Amino acid sequence: EREHVVDHNLFKCRTSSRNISEPSHGQLGGEGKICPRRHSRSGPSGLVSPNCLESTESGHVFVDCQERRLSFIPTANTWSNKPKHLLLARNRIKVLPDGAFLGYENLDSLDLQQNQISLVEDGAFQGLTKLTTLLLQHNRLQTLSEEALIPMPNLGYLRLYDNPWNCLCPMDSLVRTLQVPSNRNLGNHARCAKPIWLKNMKLKHIDPELLCKEPDPANNQQSDETGYTGVLEPSSIQSKPDATTVCFTYHYPQIRMDCSNRGLTEVPSGIPDNVVHIDLSHNSISHLKARDFHAAKSLRTLNLSNNNMEHLDKGSLTGLLHLQELDLSNNNLTFVQHGVLEDLYFLLHLKLEGNLWVCDYSIQYMVYWLSLHPGVSPSGLVCYSPLEYAGDSVEEYVKAYNRECPKQQSRPDQDQTDPELWNTLMEAQAELEEEELEPSALRVPQKYQIIRLS
Repeated sequence: EREHVVDHNLFKCRTSSRNISEPSHGQLGGEGKICPRRHSRSGPSGLVSPNCLESTESGHVFVDCQERRLSFIPTANTWSNKPKHLLLARNRIKVLPDGAFLGYENLDSLDLQQNQISLVEDGAFQGLTKLTTLLLQHNRLQTLSEEALIPMPNLGYLRLYDNPWNCLCPMDSLVRTLQVPSNRNLGNHARCAKPIWLKNMKLKHIDPELLCKEPDPANNQQSDETGYTGVLEPSSIQSKPDATTVCFTYHYPQIRMDCSNRGLTEVPSGIPDNVVHIDLSHNSISHLKARDFHAAKSLRTLNLSNNNMEHLDKGSLTGLLHLQELDLSNNNLTFVQHGVLEDLYFLLHLKLEGNLWVCDYSIQYMVYWLSLHPGVSPSGLVCYSPLEYAGDSVEEYVKAYNRECPKQQSRPDQDQTDPELWNTLMEAQAELEEEELEPSALRVPQKYQIIRLS
């Protein structure tokens, strides 16, 4: 209740000339309102300056206030420059009152996802005439009026999913706005949470006439018991979860997706092609399949750590031509089969620790690939088994394996009595010693083939 009062009356507090110093979180305004404690960078004269990061990239001013436990919108004059992008994700904001963003007229993007927002007043976005991107997903909104969007004529990208939308008559104007063909990027994936007969229907697809229509009592009674199916979308079988709705997506300064700790058993579908960083750590993905990342052609970093992963299919990393960092640590990998890493031309960091690497011939592809990519900095490639090699560097094991490979020997009588055969065996041995370590599939056919039988 206390936080709600702060948010709702913030702008009345801003005009208060009182400056009562309080030891805790706030001060009393002129009408007994609770206001944020005031001070400026040089002393107590302005609103509290949150511990946010101000930066400039490509001429755009970014203000990063993510995860700062904020329950109110900081005033625009808090910042040294007028921001182009304001990041307020993962805070404690509950209400967006009228005029919440006055002074932020230069904003191009506004990220408010993962807060506790349950109310957006109609004039909350007043003055944001240049705003093109608004992120309100993962909040507690049940209703939103079209009036709230009118002050943003250039809005082209709006995210509303993972809110408990109550699809009744007050949502009529918003639903009709989202369904205008030119608004194809507004409100995608948002679904009704209630009433029961409209549950899980997309706002984009719902018939607006149903919002203000009273349900048939007979059908309503049935819906309480079995669920009313007369207007539900046809159920579809979806083989994979959708990345857009399952993961948290952050758009600035670079597009990244946080899919960690989401209970995933496989890589989600629908990863956008412009995502630069994706975190899939701490899930239960045991098997990486071919084409899992075929659309994610812009990826620079990929975190697959802590997944109990046991196998990587050939082609599972196909298309990641620009990947620079790959984290496979803390999984159950024993080897990487030939061809898995072939598209990673620009990889710089490869994290491999905490796996069950088996030091036998199957591990040699990894070492051979690393030898051909000296720019890659690997970490954690250590033998886990067999016991005699546990804790040894895989690279050292492979070198020892090559040195200790037994030489083919002929019978003594042949060695002594047949000089031509003796010379032939010596040539074969010389070829073996000069041959570089590489998987059999990559070797150029040789005149002789040496087979290890031990």
